[in-house]
Amino acid sequence: QVQLAESGGGLVQAGGSLRLSCAASGLIYSINVMGWYRQAPGRQRELVADITGGGRTNYASAVEGRFTISRDDANKMVHLQMNSPKPEDTAVYYCYAEIRSTVLSASRDYWGKGTLVTVSS
Repeated sequence: QVQLAESGGGLVQAGGSLRLSCAASGLIYSINVMGWYRQAPGRQRELVADITGGGRTNYASAVEGRFTISRDDANKMVHLQMNSPKPEDTAVYYCYAEIRSTVLSASRDYWGKGTLVTVSS
C-alpha cells in the first residue's frame, strides 16, 4: 500500500557529485522522519542522514559537510545530494520513512529496495 522508490544511483568519480531521490506513494496520511541508509559489501546497514518533518537534519560523521539531505513534502520526496563522494561511499543506498497511512493508524517504517552507488577513484 505504501511504496518508496529510489532513483539516481550509478557510477560517479571521486570528487564529483550525485543526487539520489526517493518518492513515497500509496496510502499516506503523514510522513515523519525520512532518511537514507547505506550498506556496503560485508558491512551492516548504517544511517547516512535523516530529516524530520520539521526540517531538523542528522548526518553520519563520515558524510557531514559533503552530503545534504532535503525533503519536498508536497511531492512526498526526499533527496540526498552527494558532493565530493569517496570510494568508501560505495554502497547500496536505501530510502527510509516513518509513515502514517490514516489518521487513526500508528506510524510504520517503510524501506525502498535500494539503489547502488559506486564511486570510482
